[in-house]
Amino acid sequence: MSNKFKNKYKINSVRLKNYNYSQNGMYFVTICTNDHEHFFGEVLDGKMILNDVGKIIDKLWQEIPKYFPFVRLDAYQVMPNHIHGNLIIIQNDNVEARFIATKNETLDTRFIATNQDAINLVSAGGVTGKNNPMINSNSLAKVIRWYKGRCSFEIRHADAMNRVSTIWQPKFYDHIIRNDESLNKIREYIINNPKNWEEDKNKIENIFM
Repeated sequence: MSNKFKNKYKINSVRLKNYNYSQNGMYFVTICTNDHEHFFGEVLDGKMILNDVGKIIDKLWQEIPKYFPFVRLDAYQVMPNHIHGNLIIIQNDNVEARFIATKNETLDTRFIATNQDAINLVSAGGVTGKNNPMINSNSLAKVIRWYKGRCSFEIRHADAMNRVSTIWQPKFYDHIIRNDESLNKIREYIINNPKNWEEDKNKIENIFM
């Protein structure tokens, strides 16, 4: 288990300020409940049993591509107090994506370029203009904002949480998947999450790998 996941989450901003989250790429996303409350069900014998709230969480995750056609789903798992999932952003289905390295090999990030793009390197400085993940029309942040908001709306509409005011933590965690090796490890982690719950449930930092 790499400490970089834990350390990255504990800082004020959990997202890379100089990275364009609207470009083609695959992202490992974790969204946690407020105060890590177990809102979505329970794990029994290594299997996640969704309650009514968890079923809404699961249903709406599957509906993300319906509202955001540039997003594809990969492995995901709803847990009692969080959801993990891999999201693939593909702005052009006719473009073949490939992994390429960034200028700084020590960065825990690699860009994904296409055969229609020039190699794109990280520029210095903070997020400005079109790279701002909070305003870009097809950004990862916009997808997660919609998902969290829609979940909250449907859960309250169904009166499924006895009027709990806040469901989610304000932020979410993301990791840019760099290559097939990383992807396979993350998929295995997601799939085995329920089996490892007894070991991890009292270790909040383990939620983020």
